[in-house]
Amino acid sequence: MGAQWKQKGREASAAAKGRIFTKLAKEIMVAARSGPDPSMNPRLRMAVEAAKKASMTKDTLERAIKKGAGLLDEQVQYEVVTYEGFAPNQVPVIVECLTDNRNRTSANVRMLFRKGQLGASGSVSWDFNRLGQIEATPPSADVDAEEAAIESGAQDLEAGDEGATRFFTEPTDLDAVSKALADRKWVVSSAALIWKAKNPVSVDDAQRAEVEAFLGALDEDDDVQNIYVALA
Repeated sequence: MGAQWKQKGREASAAAKGRIFTKLAKEIMVAARSGPDPSMNPRLRMAVEAAKKASMTKDTLERAIKKGAGLLDEQVQYEVVTYEGFAPNQVPVIVECLTDNRNRTSANVRMLFRKGQLGASGSVSWDFNRLGQIEATPPSADVDAEEAAIESGAQDLEAGDEGATRFFTEPTDLDAVSKALADRKWVVSSAALIWKAKNPVSVDDAQRAEVEAFLGALDEDDDVQNIYVALA
């Protein structure tokens, strides 16, 4: 794993789907601060594409853009707050939050970390690389992913799920590589900045269950946007 953690099967319930939409809307609002036009705003374009893939309605999407860009009377300012620490069994984890109330978020995260260990800034991020990650599916089975990576400017790649490939880029190259892959007819399903673990930790099945339960509880908090874990 060693990168972004996503709860398996969380789309199954209506409540879980609502949490996903909340997180997507927050990302859109934050991205829209730099401009409401997705064609001129790479972060917003990627957020909009993610929302569309999750079947967010057009009205909800457009309202989130306008709200974030300050085009509505109702305004909410979200800030990014990052927490570092350890899940059970000393597995490093980075938690990114988007919040309109830092005190509330801090209190909630501290409570959720009772089964792990909350660390200071820099306590585990030194063991992660900040990268761009693109998940994409080739136009046909005989397309060479390594060749596509080289031609598109990606730094590295690995096999993804269900025939997809994960391409890794320098943070500043994320949008350019995503566009280059799309130009080569790759179907890009996601593109985002991530924290990728340098040294993923191996655990046994019982320990993994503990870690997954801890991460699942974190993911259910509305302020938690992304979770990155150094789990092999």
